[in-house]
Amino acid sequence: MLQLDDHWVWDFWLARDISPGISRGGSEHHLFYLYAPKSLGSEHRRHRNARIGHATSPDLVNWTVLPEALGPRGAGYFDETATWTGCVVRSGDEWVMFYTGSRFLHAEPEHANIETIGRAVSADLNTWVPDREPVLVADSRWYETLGDSSWPEEAWRDPWVYPVEDGWEMLITARARPGAGFGDSEAGVIGRAFSADLVAWEARPPLSAPGAGFVHLEVPQLVTVLGREFLIFSCPASGLSGARLGSPGGIWSVPVRGGVLEPEDASLLLEEHWYSGRVVEHEGSAKLLAFANTAADGTFPGVIGDPFDLGIGVDGRLRVMV
Repeated sequence: MLQLDDHWVWDFWLARDISPGISRGGSEHHLFYLYAPKSLGSEHRRHRNARIGHATSPDLVNWTVLPEALGPRGAGYFDETATWTGCVVRSGDEWVMFYTGSRFLHAEPEHANIETIGRAVSADLNTWVPDREPVLVADSRWYETLGDSSWPEEAWRDPWVYPVEDGWEMLITARARPGAGFGDSEAGVIGRAFSADLVAWEARPPLSAPGAGFVHLEVPQLVTVLGREFLIFSCPASGLSGARLGSPGGIWSVPVRGGVLEPEDASLLLEEHWYSGRVVEHEGSAKLLAFANTAADGTFPGVIGDPFDLGIGVDGRLRVMV
């Protein structure tokens, strides 16, 4: 478990450094996580004050905290208010981090903010150099931008990047441009973009359709478990609509069949005591990590728990094995 005495910890992503001399068969897990000081008083203020921390582990249980990876750069930058969730991929001799830059337009308690996707590079996973400008912003041809509806943010966050045959694809937490057949509470979609070189990115139409009962599909991750492909994402009970209204929220999974993604077929993997699930391979098995979102007394723990084992049920759906 990763727990900091003076800070809350929540969304996170991982990278694996495979180098000679590292314990446990030459594999060190690097964890990048959002964190904010408990001195803020209320955990609801953490989002405006998020920075990206860094820790390593040989076993996903025991963590060594390292110096901070990235933080907001102040006025004039796309990440001037906070640095939010992202991912890390390897490209040749360097590591590339894609992360969310958040820019709040007003002082608290106003919520309006603009989210964009930034890029930073590193030779060693420790020292990161961010680009001056974002690599990707919400494309209004397909995606909602601030002011298109009553939704108080320009949702364009949580990039997940993976290789495809002719380059790289990025999945993004986004919202569909308003249109007939769905409302603000069911506009959540998986946004998509493409790059041939991890530098220049082109937004493309969303991978999923609105109206699946989710206000947003957060921290998406495309994973393969036991030879089958799934999309993992998170949405709380407060973000459900339509037929899902009144049901518990949390970490969701949906099978990807023939390259087709249908979030209306999503099922709950873990209820929202746990959130922001990430699947990682360790010692040949698929593990699920998540942060503790709600304690028994209703408070926010702000810690990343120990890994859960994953398997596939007789129905072909992803399951937490208990």
